[in-house]
Amino acid sequence: MVKIYVDGKKYNSCISNNLLEACLNLGLDIPYFCWHPKLGSIGACRQCAIKKYQDKNDYSGKIVMSCMTPVENNSIITINDKESIIFRKNIIELLMLNHPHDCPVCEEGGNCHLQDMTVMNKHYSRRYRFDKRIYKSQYLGFFISHEMNRCISCYRCVRYYKDYADGKDFNVYGSNNNIYFGRFNDGELESEYSGNLIEICPTGVFTDKTYSENYSRKWDLQSAPSICSHCSIGCNIIAGERYNKIVKIENRYNENINNYFLCDLGRFGYGHSNSLNRLNYCYIKKKKKYKKISLNKNIKKIVKIIKNSKSILGIGSSRASLETNFSLKQLVGKKNFSTGMIDIDHKCSKLILKILKKNTIKIPTLKEVENYDSILILGEDITQTSSRLALSIRQALKKRSTKFLKKNNLYNWHTNAINNTQKNKKKFLFLTNTDKTKLEDVSSYSFHSNIQNQIYFSNCILSYLKKKKLDDSFVFSKEIKKKILYISNILLKSKKILIISGSHSRNRSFIKVAYNISLILKNLGYKVGLILLTPNVNSLGVSIIKGKSLEKSLNKVQENINSTLIIVENDLFYLFHNSYLKNILTKFKNIIVMDHQRTKTVKKSNIIFPVSNFFESTGTVINYELRAQRFFKVYNVNFYNKNISTMSSWRILNIIKSRLKNKVNKIKNLDDLINLCVKKIPFLKNIKNAAPKSSFKVCGQKIPRSTLRSSGRTSLRADIDVHEIKQIEDNDSMFSFSMEGSTIYKNYTSIIPFIWSPQWNSSQGLHKFQKKISGRLLTKNSETLLISKKKNISSDYFKQDLNFFVKNKNLIIVPYYSLFGSEELSQYSEIIKNKNSLPYLFINELDAKNFNISNKKKVTFTCLNDTYSFFAIYSNFLESGQVALPIGQFKTSISLIGKQIQDLKEV
Repeated sequence: MVKIYVDGKKYNSCISNNLLEACLNLGLDIPYFCWHPKLGSIGACRQCAIKKYQDKNDYSGKIVMSCMTPVENNSIITINDKESIIFRKNIIELLMLNHPHDCPVCEEGGNCHLQDMTVMNKHYSRRYRFDKRIYKSQYLGFFISHEMNRCISCYRCVRYYKDYADGKDFNVYGSNNNIYFGRFNDGELESEYSGNLIEICPTGVFTDKTYSENYSRKWDLQSAPSICSHCSIGCNIIAGERYNKIVKIENRYNENINNYFLCDLGRFGYGHSNSLNRLNYCYIKKKKKYKKISLNKNIKKIVKIIKNSKSILGIGSSRASLETNFSLKQLVGKKNFSTGMIDIDHKCSKLILKILKKNTIKIPTLKEVENYDSILILGEDITQTSSRLALSIRQALKKRSTKFLKKNNLYNWHTNAINNTQKNKKKFLFLTNTDKTKLEDVSSYSFHSNIQNQIYFSNCILSYLKKKKLDDSFVFSKEIKKKILYISNILLKSKKILIISGSHSRNRSFIKVAYNISLILKNLGYKVGLILLTPNVNSLGVSIIKGKSLEKSLNKVQENINSTLIIVENDLFYLFHNSYLKNILTKFKNIIVMDHQRTKTVKKSNIIFPVSNFFESTGTVINYELRAQRFFKVYNVNFYNKNISTMSSWRILNIIKSRLKNKVNKIKNLDDLINLCVKKIPFLKNIKNAAPKSSFKVCGQKIPRSTLRSSGRTSLRADIDVHEIKQIEDNDSMFSFSMEGSTIYKNYTSIIPFIWSPQWNSSQGLHKFQKKISGRLLTKNSETLLISKKKNISSDYFKQDLNFFVKNKNLIIVPYYSLFGSEELSQYSEIIKNKNSLPYLFINELDAKNFNISNKKKVTFTCLNDTYSFFAIYSNFLESGQVALPIGQFKTSISLIGKQIQDLKEV
């Protein structure tokens, strides 16, 4: 820390900061555009000008750009001298010369950094009277709108997209005063992180198309902190609602996880919540037709059915909350509860949980991932399945060590200078997969082969690390042997090593070998991190609750007895093929389905109960680190229609349980359920700390979900009733469904429902909620780890049976994943259905010619008695003997992985 003097006052500041960061950290306001906490400084916009003095005897000083000037001991600067103010005002006037007068119709209005800076500089009038520069905007795909005429040339977009996220299809064109930011030709942006352009851009050049469809000004949104439900990373988001629809998802800063950025699935994958095909009412099947019934009648019917059932089976879900799965288990009993995962997923998640509970190897956060110098990924296409992690890996390969920066007299904000040192980088990424992945462009070596060969390849690395030699039974070529030795020696020369694997390949051997490699490296004295990924947001949570796999549970049910099946937030047809389920479901006399989507399973049920999704309820999920995180209800579904039967799954399950026992329901709110959960499962004791209790108040008031500027509350229901109803109380959280409440929420930053601070209306004002830029929030994040940070000493390895790939006459199905559609919920979004309209598979060119299949032609095949139709695309990386299918999409189920296909032919 050093001393600096700002406008005559003495402050302490970190020497690694530039003067802009230092002043913002101190709560002082300096306007800026091109600087960003994660992109650093380039001094392009000239907006952050201040005056710096050489010493106490210097009375004139000189104007410097604060983002490009390092903090020095006893620096003397002024922000508010007349010359600096005039300079900044002139700069903003120049930047605004060609900017259109379209704030009233611009979607960034009220959430615009340019507006904030214009007001901060007191630029009120326009003197420019000539024709403005006019550009033609581009089509950039399904999710992002482009309005180039609003650009102020801050270069943030291209620095983020091209330099930070490694995008290849976006650039800056032209020169001088005629430059253009976009693609060479119109077309959909290819990066999985393109949506961050919306928040990166300080103006309205890039806006959210999905938000445009149900647009509302920022101050009129009702918002709440939530968790992305699409993968096991558990990124933090802010969800905004208007008229009972989720209309916008924004990044919610979490220092340890997503930081400033989301993947596109997390930002745009909320369409399932607004689907017109949503379930909102209770139904009962009579004479093969569904009849709508009331909520109370449906509950009575379910209670009666359960009482008269000789056997009952409850199927949980890894996409449902911890509380929902726990409540279902309490209702049906320990022996009758299934985790809702197919056998291989159940075993993989159970194995991962066992490894995490050992607490032997460090499980790094996404922020910590960026500090590793060698990374080995085994069998996971993380860009598609856990995309935000892939973005952190890209940063790890670019990041320079503190020692390197110090040696070269550089700091992290020296963006261009650091980028110029990339030629000498000494960081490595190695990966194995069945086909080419999006990380190939930054990998040092990629091994493409079938799953068995990948596992054998990984075990060869393990063998060399253990014995410093390969086994005599080595079967690969000399070239691959050299690569194994190369990878092994790089790992042994590294300082920090990260191993990543998981269960998306549906093979436990990957998880075992990943742990074994991590453990041997740790025992050799290396700093090692291990990340094991699961398919769903709460796979580990439901594994902690414990239950049987789906196959074991379903196969035990006998026919012709009075059996009842309760399925909660799970589509069995996403997991199993049709022919298997046709036989199984006929064994049950009654099938009760509780879900928020009209799934194929719902259509096979006798009784339908609509339940709320992540945005309509409050609950807890456990991410890949065993980090418990709370998501909160954004809006009440009954506000506009009191007849809607939707409620939280855990709530209805506890109501049914209490009526079965003829007892008063003791579960009044989420806190009561969490207390019971912790009592029954002591391992979950820390979930109480995932968020404050529902009784938590600030100055005696709850925290408002709506801003002080929220308008039109009295007219929201005017078309229904002219009388304003009392705002519904939320007994499950510390939030209120209105603008009423304490405005001192700034001191409780981990649970803020929106970002706003005086003079800083846009999300760029996040620094007002942080202790220091890119650091902790004013209060630490509420989420909590279920295991201790202190690591145990362990030396036990997993034994493995290596099965080599045997090529069959027929092709074996392997999965390929895409960011949109591979997981279940995003498939219910209309925009994603349109985006993924064409079903296609990948096949090796040699195999294709053997089956007389042409590239990009339609083919059909059968598997497990079902017929499928796809467009075949040749792959140069997929090994012969396999066909890669978009598992989970186009009626393909997860259970097809590893199965053979028959009758493959071109249509």
